[in-house]
Amino acid sequence: MTQTVVVAGATGYLGRHLVVELAGRGYRVLAVVRSRSRAEQPGPHGAPGLAGHVAEWVQAEVTEPRAIAGACVGAQRVVSALGVTRQKASPWDVDFLANLHLLEDAERQGAQSFLYVNVMHADRGRSLLLRSKTAFATALERSALAHQIVNPSGYFSDAAGFLGMARSGVAFLPPDPDIRLAPIHGADLAAFCVDRIGDRNGSWDVVGPDPLSYRQIAQVAFDALGKSPRTVVVPAAALRAMVWFAGRLGQRPADLAQFFADGLTLDADGEPYGTRHLADYFRALATHQEFR
Repeated sequence: MTQTVVVAGATGYLGRHLVVELAGRGYRVLAVVRSRSRAEQPGPHGAPGLAGHVAEWVQAEVTEPRAIAGACVGAQRVVSALGVTRQKASPWDVDFLANLHLLEDAERQGAQSFLYVNVMHADRGRSLLLRSKTAFATALERSALAHQIVNPSGYFSDAAGFLGMARSGVAFLPPDPDIRLAPIHGADLAAFCVDRIGDRNGSWDVVGPDPLSYRQIAQVAFDALGKSPRTVVVPAAALRAMVWFAGRLGQRPADLAQFFADGLTLDADGEPYGTRHLADYFRALATHQEFR
């Protein structure tokens, strides 16, 4: 029997790849989105459009509990890549409360499992974003549903910022530029996640096939553009000062600054997975080709 999977965060970079991977494996996909028309178009960073991959759409504002009530009716599985990064919404409202509302609906409707895409080292972060993710992961682990938590170190779309810096002529590196980010392509991560959907509990740390340091990622970006590398290491004191200054601008800028500062100081160490390489991705972006 074909299983129905609810995908929350379906219009994000990873969410789009999850929908395509699930549909390609024969799942019936129900996508929770704010805008169907936007979801059907290709997304940034080479993420696919969802036209033809979704069996049923739920257009809803996920921060409103009533809006997603009943979203999991008839679904056997739930997958959430729901989270806020650069949007104006509060991480607590999205990363914790919206996911919690979805989990509660999954429990009420009798779903069998819930897979959540978290972030590596979230439990060690000080930002509200990482604390919100950790709070939901804790709630999920206490659920009676079978639960899977996947913790990537970062996406190719995150690393694309290095290409932008290389285009400008200078790439700024964290205080310890040999710390590894080890990003993974969205399609590879989607396959990793779908492989783990099921009735068992588990948590997995995952990185891309080429564990790379920040220094190496910058080199790959300059190579993709055919430019000589020029990098500047940001001292730890300057990083702390930037976080402090962001705090003077408001809670949201402060939290984003702390989130990125946390990530710049934690080494990625997980299971290497995937077949797509960052160098190929950067070369495709550099020549304006669509990369899949």
